[in-house]
Amino acid sequence: MKIKPLGVLVVLLIIGALAYFAISPRLSGGNQGSADTSTTSPSIPGSNRTTGNTADEPAASTTTTTTPAAGTSEDTREFNYSPEKPQNGTLRGVVEVGATGFNSFVINMDRQKRWEIVSKDFGESLTYEGLATTEDIRAGLKKYLAAMFDKGVANRNMHFVISSGAQKEPKTAIISNELKKMGYVVNNVTAEQEGKMGFTATVPPAFADNSFLVDIGSGNTKISWQENGRLQSIELPGAKYYEKGIADEQVYNQVKTLVAKIPASKRNVGFILGGVPFTLAKQHRRGEERYTVLKAPGAYKAADKKMGSGLIIYKGLAEATGTDTFVFDWDANFTIGFLLSLNQ
Repeated sequence: MKIKPLGVLVVLLIIGALAYFAISPRLSGGNQGSADTSTTSPSIPGSNRTTGNTADEPAASTTTTTTPAAGTSEDTREFNYSPEKPQNGTLRGVVEVGATGFNSFVINMDRQKRWEIVSKDFGESLTYEGLATTEDIRAGLKKYLAAMFDKGVANRNMHFVISSGAQKEPKTAIISNELKKMGYVVNNVTAEQEGKMGFTATVPPAFADNSFLVDIGSGNTKISWQENGRLQSIELPGAKYYEKGIADEQVYNQVKTLVAKIPASKRNVGFILGGVPFTLAKQHRRGEERYTVLKAPGAYKAADKKMGSGLIIYKGLAEATGTDTFVFDWDANFTIGFLLSLNQ
């Protein structure tokens, strides 16, 4: 069949088009390779992005928790625990006759020993300054007690405790005698009893088997923990050891040596009480939280000699135990443990 001129033209155009598409890839082959490599890039240091993957993944060092690493000085850590509320409780009051003054607490406690704080005069209580004579002491005590009775505590439910450290102070003997003349029973407790009472009042049941308590007082420091169903305790120098001419290094080494007695399985959390821990926690307390997690010892600067000595004790304790979480309880005190120990 004879092809017409128009048909010849169409065939030539088709052949030309096919030839163009066959040759074009070869002419641009080098550029094609560079286009392929430009779609990927090396992984960015600190990221989990893989080559050729366009989806961004969190970096390996990224953390989703707001709790800082163990031992850091940040104050963002929290201890979230809510104890059970008492049911049909009774108001009970206790006054601690301490080494430098009084601390008082009023609690609502039920028959199951569940308790909650009603009022506290803690860390800033009536001091012995100005109580020069027995008349001054008696007048000061009456005024102090009247304020507690106004809170609803019955006279029979008021108790007095003299701490082990305070018993070494001459002033407390005079105060004790005046209280007895007023008809009150004054309870002297040993350092061992203090440690055990503090543990009972402070350490939540869920932590009783794996944590310990430290109470840094002015006259002595008490540490306690539960072992084989029994409470163990040790006594160390208090935050005013400098008044006895004891060197910082000596106390630091003594703390590290004796604290080694705490079993490794009991070092999960260190619950902490006392005047110096109170001062430390006060620096970064948030609102009215019951528990404040302290910063690492090195994060604090001593405002006075007592605070500096307390920090020496805290540092030795933290280093010897390896515990990175110390929780200050704003409501607890060993004297509340005394109330919990009463059979009533």
